[in-house]
Amino acid sequence: MSSGPVVAMVWQGLDVVKMARMMIGETNPAESLPGTIRGDFCVDVGRNVIHGSDSVESARQEISLWFRPEELTCWEDAAERWIYE
Repeated sequence: MSSGPVVAMVWQGLDVVKMARMMIGETNPAESLPGTIRGDFCVDVGRNVIHGSDSVESARQEISLWFRPEELTCWEDAAERWIYE
C-alpha cells in the first residue's frame, strides 16, 4: 500500500467479506480465476494491486486505520427488502 496511490473504501452488504474476496481473487494471482481483479490485473503476490479483509473482525480493525467513525455512513437500499428474504 506504500508503492503508489491508494483508494480506501468500505463496503457493506450481505456476506460482503465473502463476496468481496470472490471478486478480488486468491492472494496468489497465479491461483486467481480470470474475471477476478487479481486474476486479470496481477502478476506477483507482492504487487497484487488490491487488498481485502479476510474477516469482519479484521475489516473492523483495518477500517479504523483509514477512517474515523463519523466518516462512515451506513445506508439502507430501498430495494433491499425486495431482494433479500
